[in-house]
Amino acid sequence: MPDRSSEALTIAQLIEKARDLRLDVLEMTTRARSGHPSSCFSAVEIVTTLFWGGFIRYRNNEPHWSARDRFIMSKGHAAPLLYAALAHAGYFDREELWRLRQIDSPVQGHPIQNMMPGVEATTGSLGQGLSIGLGHVLGGRLNELDYQVFVLLGDGECEAGQIWEAAMAAAHFNAENLIAIVDYNKYQETGPISREMALEPFARKWRAFGWHVDEVDGHDIQDIIEKLNAALQIKGKPSLIIAHTVKGKGVSILEADYTYHGRALTPEQAVKAREEILCS
Repeated sequence: MPDRSSEALTIAQLIEKARDLRLDVLEMTTRARSGHPSSCFSAVEIVTTLFWGGFIRYRNNEPHWSARDRFIMSKGHAAPLLYAALAHAGYFDREELWRLRQIDSPVQGHPIQNMMPGVEATTGSLGQGLSIGLGHVLGGRLNELDYQVFVLLGDGECEAGQIWEAAMAAAHFNAENLIAIVDYNKYQETGPISREMALEPFARKWRAFGWHVDEVDGHDIQDIIEKLNAALQIKGKPSLIIAHTVKGKGVSILEADYTYHGRALTPEQAVKAREEILCS
């Protein structure tokens, strides 16, 4: 199996792939008239870099391949982004995306394990993904498998106590194969993080729990690549990358209004949003 970097796309290709994922998320949520487009858009460059920057080893025709790297979308409300990435990675036909949130559809509003190939965990009750990721690392250790586990966290879910229990446990067990990335877009559904439950000093807290911590511009693909490569070199402790992002990145109406956290654009708004994404 080739190493993580051998099949990486160029920066220009990654930017184009990110644009494609944004367009698919926009289409999915607009058709469904439901979902969390702004929470997906803030994490597009992160997910794009993980899947096509040469970091995640996977076999789309063998989703349960034991040596695969794991990606866990802990912020489960960003499921449309996960589904779009998996479709583009070849796990299932892209036409399945248009069934988002339909009755009897496997493309549910939050990821459900075993309903769609490539979905590693059922997430949506926020705060659980880091624990699941640590479980994968420890399971791999028992089975003598050296796969990497990537967990994408939302900043709002970092208010949950289970996140910090998992952080403590991961450091205790020297989970060097665990890389967590926080989509730090500074807003949750009810308002600014700083008002609802401030996380700062965020990086210092993780370091105090025994993690290697780095920070990154979450929309700068080259920067993300460099920080992920640095995290992969860390031994003896888990790594955290705090990705500073913009909620709703790429669509001005979403960037300007955090209340779109849990609602889709109208078809009329989506036309303008598509133009913005294509011109970005």
